[in-house]
Amino acid sequence: MELKRRNLWVYGLLLGVWALVVAWQVEEHVRVKDVARKELRTRSTVIANFLSAVIRGQRFRGAVVQERLEPVLDELVNERTNTPGNAGELLSIALLNTNDEPVVSVGRPIDPKNIKEIIQDGEHWWPERVGFVNLVEGASARPQGVTNTTVILPSPREFTNSLHRGTAACPPGEAVADVEPPLGGPGPEPHPESPGINGTNVNDHAERRREGESRPRRPPWLRWMDEQAYESLIAKRELHGLVLVMSTDTLRAVSRHDLWLRCIIAFFAGISAVGAGVAWRNLAETSELQIRLVRASELNTHLKEMNLAAAGLAHETRNPLNIVRGLAQMISKRPDAPPEIRNKSREIIDETDKVTAQLNEFINYSRPRELRRSVLALNSVVTEVVRALNYDIEEKNIQVEIKGEMLSIEADEQLLRQVLFNLVLNATQAVGEGGEIQILAQRLSASEASIDVRDNGPGVPADRRTEIFKPYFTTQQKGTGLGLAIVQQIVLAHGWEIECLSNEPKGANFRITHLKVTGRH
Repeated sequence: MELKRRNLWVYGLLLGVWALVVAWQVEEHVRVKDVARKELRTRSTVIANFLSAVIRGQRFRGAVVQERLEPVLDELVNERTNTPGNAGELLSIALLNTNDEPVVSVGRPIDPKNIKEIIQDGEHWWPERVGFVNLVEGASARPQGVTNTTVILPSPREFTNSLHRGTAACPPGEAVADVEPPLGGPGPEPHPESPGINGTNVNDHAERRREGESRPRRPPWLRWMDEQAYESLIAKRELHGLVLVMSTDTLRAVSRHDLWLRCIIAFFAGISAVGAGVAWRNLAETSELQIRLVRASELNTHLKEMNLAAAGLAHETRNPLNIVRGLAQMISKRPDAPPEIRNKSREIIDETDKVTAQLNEFINYSRPRELRRSVLALNSVVTEVVRALNYDIEEKNIQVEIKGEMLSIEADEQLLRQVLFNLVLNATQAVGEGGEIQILAQRLSASEASIDVRDNGPGVPADRRTEIFKPYFTTQQKGTGLGLAIVQQIVLAHGWEIECLSNEPKGANFRITHLKVTGRH
């Protein structure tokens, strides 16, 4: 119980360590994703600063011509495209006015809803892209709004084309204003009030202009416009914000690679924990087996001592029995002894012989088996054993058949004779008049052989085929119950195996296997 409790503690500790490793890897994966996102934000800031520097370099009195700015933006998007058909890191650039409307937009079109999401959150993440919003360098936020802004003026080509269409130039996607001939006219109405990226609108812009803030010089192609229309145009094209939409392919690739790495680390950590658990279990089982072996060794030593004591006691008991037997014989041979006394003396002699035979079997069973191996001709040993039992065989008219190969094996000759003698003797006692006994030796492999002793007697029930090798278990009236126990003891001492099988269609078969073959005789 204590060992099981200790094993549970160890397994729990290993599981806890593995859980800590998994939690550590999850935390590291989140950190790597955060670092990758931070790097993406940093790159967006670098791009925004670069665009601000470009706009500042092209600005003259607070104005930049759209025709000169768009090629630079297109080139910046194209340079960050990997190959034709594959999106690069930078997908879209949009310059916004005070109403969060794009004044200039390059790359993939941006949905106005997405622009509102980006402005509302400062940055907005989608599965495959991310949007960032930044103030244009040179603009500063005040409670009254954004000041020192830059105006993106329409190109002369765009304005000339709009004149042919009867409209004034305005940002893409916005409603155009009706334009009168160069002599002037009422001009377009100001844009409705709409809070922008920093809460500014057209009215705020007009108010700041009246306060004397700097304003861009009106280009020649816009000098025909009246002041109100020009102010409305400038208000719509003031540059307050910058939206960048970037691809998250790199971020997702880094995240996938790191996730695989963390999963591999967690997997090997799990394998290590399982291996450590298995190693601990094997170590615990080995320790328990060693303890059992020590206890078994102590018990075996105690049993050996008991066997020696029992054998000594049996040996000492035979001497008085021999004296009793001798006295009974003397009494039975006296001429003046009555017939009743002679019969009682013969019964004493018979019972003494039975006890002496049992004591001899017990002494033989308890004797330590010291093997003296030598090369033997198996067929010759079998023939000699059959000849020794010839009287019993002829008395019951038993047919004995010796079959198989002529093999030479390695064994102790005296003990092998005792094994075969007991097996053949049991077979002669089991069969009836005119019974049959077959002794078969055969090779199982290049180095192993087996020998079978078969008979056509009543056989052994299946539930008793393992019990017949136990001491003092016998199915015969005159048996001591130690014959097969001695056989198994000698067989195991040689490293062989013995089993009792059924001999079809009738009888029993005692098979000895793993005999070591040394060659043919």
